[in-house]
Amino acid sequence: MCGRCLAKPPHYDATFAAFCYGFPIDKLIQSFKYGHRLGLARYFGRQLALLGESAEADLIIPLPLHPLRLQERGFNQALELARPVAKAWQTPVDFRSCSRVRHTVAQANLPWRERERNVRGAFHCSSDFTGRRLLLIDDVMTTGASLDELARTVKLHGAAQVSLLVLARALPP
Repeated sequence: MCGRCLAKPPHYDATFAAFCYGFPIDKLIQSFKYGHRLGLARYFGRQLALLGESAEADLIIPLPLHPLRLQERGFNQALELARPVAKAWQTPVDFRSCSRVRHTVAQANLPWRERERNVRGAFHCSSDFTGRRLLLIDDVMTTGASLDELARTVKLHGAAQVSLLVLARALPP
């Protein structure tokens, strides 16, 4: 555990990251996410499936995008990563129970310290996750604010355990 997590424990229980967010993986992820290189999703998803084999999950939930962001991008990169993981693990993906209800400024455009406030209350869940072990998937974890807020939300809906599976983790500046 890092000092920040010891001082303020996150709502999630564990994080698994396939790569450190830096060259050349950062360029590949940006190409996937912003350049619509969806063919990379299969490769990235296989890497995540291998990495997270020790994470036990009853259900996989990709980090939801707000409908406006989804319309802009044309796809949810977290869902595209979740599909190969779900197939490899034979674990269902639930992309309907959680939604992003607040259209926030893109986290990448904010200083690290403002990101938590930006996503506070941004997610809504319509399902009861009582006693379930959930795996949240996203492409890049920088401060972890978005994933932590979703973890907080699903735990309020009964999730017993929440693990994160991310393609890359950014190191603190």
